[in-house]
Amino acid sequence: MSSSKQSWEKFLNPESLKSNLIYISLFITSFELFKDRVEELPLNFFANEYDQDGPKESEKYKSEVKSRSNYLTEASLLWFAELGAIEKGDIDIYHKIRKHRNELVHDLNKFLAEIDKEFDANLFTELIELFAKIEKWWIVEIDIPTNPFHSGPRPTENDDVIPGSVLMLQLIHDIATGNEPEEGYYYEKFKEMNKNT
Repeated sequence: MSSSKQSWEKFLNPESLKSNLIYISLFITSFELFKDRVEELPLNFFANEYDQDGPKESEKYKSEVKSRSNYLTEASLLWFAELGAIEKGDIDIYHKIRKHRNELVHDLNKFLAEIDKEFDANLFTELIELFAKIEKWWIVEIDIPTNPFHSGPRPTENDDVIPGSVLMLQLIHDIATGNEPEEGYYYEKFKEMNKNT
């Protein structure tokens, strides 16, 4: 079969097209959520003032975080690396993920139709793992120790923590890709739990 014929088959196959669209949109959405969260955490941490738009950049934030790179996400990741939340290699992984995200956004038609362009599911897994790594570290090392109202035992390992943002991404992934235990499982469980409220 010629590559042109294979490309048309890839594009016209409803299952292939649907699957690619779902995974690509989930990946792009997850990437944007990751970026927003990575930039938001240090900004909030150093904030002294707030206005209607949220926290204002403090001088300490500018010197400790923003000064590390011309790109805010990279600057924030370098700050996390210095604190030990992630490793330098994780930043290299982020750049691979970012590059793939940019390819998907700018050349979507090629990934949907060309046989030699495939969505990299491994980078999606690495994105979720990096997201979870930062969120878990933040909860264990920053949120819990600085929360005067926390009265329960402190987790000893980051693996003991399940961040809400990571759980949300997992639910979105499971629902959108049909990986629920059964169709509508989470929705039916939610209705069952809330039927008397």
